[in-house]
Amino acid sequence: MGTIDPVEPCPPRTATLADILERILDKGIVIAGDIKIDLLDIELLTIRLRLFVSSVDTARKAGIDWWETEPSLSTRAARDALTDENERLRRQIAELERKEPEQA
Repeated sequence: MGTIDPVEPCPPRTATLADILERILDKGIVIAGDIKIDLLDIELLTIRLRLFVSSVDTARKAGIDWWETEPSLSTRAARDALTDENERLRRQIAELERKEPEQA
């Protein structure tokens, strides 16, 4: 009769904070919650919170890129907003200058 080797239990897998953060940023995580305030069955206030934590690449894959068009977060968006405003003001000035001779 043969002997059976005892199977050594596998040590529990531990993950460092860096591993967990890398996994979250790679895959993304959604945290959602609602806060409701009712008084006598009358809804007074509802606040919906949605938080999506991910890397920029993962967010782009999910179709999220609002930070690229928000002037307070993107220098390119701020520059584009200033360019648009500048063009709009130039058109308004040109229109006012065209109307000025008619009024004289």
